[in-house]
Amino acid sequence: MAPSESLDPADPYARSAQTFPVLTPEMAGRVASFGSEEALADGAMLYRRGDRSVDFFLCLAGGIEIIDIDSEGHQHPVHTHLPGQFTGELDLFNDRKILVSARALPGTRVVRIDRLSFRRMMAAEPDIGEIVMRAFILRRVGLLRHSDAGVALAGPGHGADMGRIETFLTRNAMPHRRIDTDTDPDAAGFLECFALTEADLPVVVLEGRVLRNPANAALADALGLATALDPAHVHDLAVVGAGPAGLAAAVYAASEGLETIVIEAVAPGGQAGTSSKIENYLGFPTGISGQALAGRAQVQAQKFGARLLVSRSVVRIECEERPLRLHLDDGATLQARAVVVATGARYRKLDLPRYAELEGNGIYYAATAMEAGLCAGAEVVVVGGGNSAGQAAVFLARHAAHVHVLVRGPGLAATMSRYLIDRIEASEQITLHPFTEVTALEGERALTGLEWTDRTTGAVERRPVGGLFVMIGAVPNTSWLEGCVDLDGGGFVRTGSGETYFCSSAPGVFAVGDVRSGSVKRVASGVGEGSVVVSAIHRYLEPAAE
Repeated sequence: MAPSESLDPADPYARSAQTFPVLTPEMAGRVASFGSEEALADGAMLYRRGDRSVDFFLCLAGGIEIIDIDSEGHQHPVHTHLPGQFTGELDLFNDRKILVSARALPGTRVVRIDRLSFRRMMAAEPDIGEIVMRAFILRRVGLLRHSDAGVALAGPGHGADMGRIETFLTRNAMPHRRIDTDTDPDAAGFLECFALTEADLPVVVLEGRVLRNPANAALADALGLATALDPAHVHDLAVVGAGPAGLAAAVYAASEGLETIVIEAVAPGGQAGTSSKIENYLGFPTGISGQALAGRAQVQAQKFGARLLVSRSVVRIECEERPLRLHLDDGATLQARAVVVATGARYRKLDLPRYAELEGNGIYYAATAMEAGLCAGAEVVVVGGGNSAGQAAVFLARHAAHVHVLVRGPGLAATMSRYLIDRIEASEQITLHPFTEVTALEGERALTGLEWTDRTTGAVERRPVGGLFVMIGAVPNTSWLEGCVDLDGGGFVRTGSGETYFCSSAPGVFAVGDVRSGSVKRVASGVGEGSVVVSAIHRYLEPAAE
């Protein structure tokens, strides 16, 4: 565990009663009924970092030391489980590589529970399951907060690939240590230790291996995020896209007994996952970040048995025969009796010279803590008049010197929720510029300034800025559906009405969320569609089951 002086009330390691709970003897007895008791030799390894599908252990006597191995190979104790405490964190709900190691202390006796029995226990003992689930979530948050688990990312802080990799790690809840080679005093020693030069950057170092500027898919494989696929196996349901709509479909489908797999190109959450705070989502009066909401939904889906395949895109679907066959970008295929299309949309971009080379180097499509840190103390510009733009402006106002919101129209009333408009109008840190558009970009390695033009007067103003946040909507991710389903003029999936409300023109293919023609582009509506579509899937699958 981290030193006590570094802890604060928000740190999970300071909430030991929840993060590392001690089960009552009665609860421990119920847990023990699902496994078998073992005595372990001093120093025996229960599991090692990088193992998959490890067992769940309840400590009866002695102790179990949890060990982190950092990127340089040094071992650090994270926690010691004493009698009544249990091992594990969120990776017990999937087949990913375990992030830490566990070693027995002298006189240790445990109850070992295999994966299948662990899932049975979680379902059969809901009061214990709640304690375990809360502990697992808090332990992952602790690993993230303290950069435990031995992954280091090094490179220039404003580099596009540095930003891409850090976004991937952050949105996939992978603990990592960030080393900005432009400013970090430890950077030189780190580069020397691994014999790296600036030409190698950015790099990811894990378990002593150096990955030079890895693509997201290669990084996912190295981190153990990938899931093995059997092309001959037929899933009940494949959900393509892990935004709010796709995750909701996965939660409800898996909880109702459908064998479900989710394919996600980047990370759970979709566009909503990049939102700094969603304040009008039912049940969260103080708001919740898009990443936190997506993280909870992902864990929920996996708790019910859904599998998640990250950093893989579907490039084609065969929908002439049954079962349906999906072709992935790495050449793999998978089969499913039904498919939910929840691929959402991709960000629209500004048509400006040098735009592409400055993407990720000052031009962003999300306003999270990472981007805010890169722009801290500088002026920033937010382009767009929707809720995403409003949430970004309000969040960035806490970090930037000033926030300029640019819209092509007369104002925000037609496109933004009233609570966000009120907050923007009340902030001295935010200025709205109606009838205004960005017309030029400045900067060499990174964006340093821009020009905007008032379309009513023709006046041009140049401003030094630390970041340009482009939030002007999106276009649907439906190219992979070509030749399979009917699309409207904008490329969104056409669906039916009544009982066929989420049904596409292809039997067994359903569409929910932003990708569906006529949908309301809101997180809550996407979650609603994802949950309701499962009833239609059951109706479709029932004849085949008879």
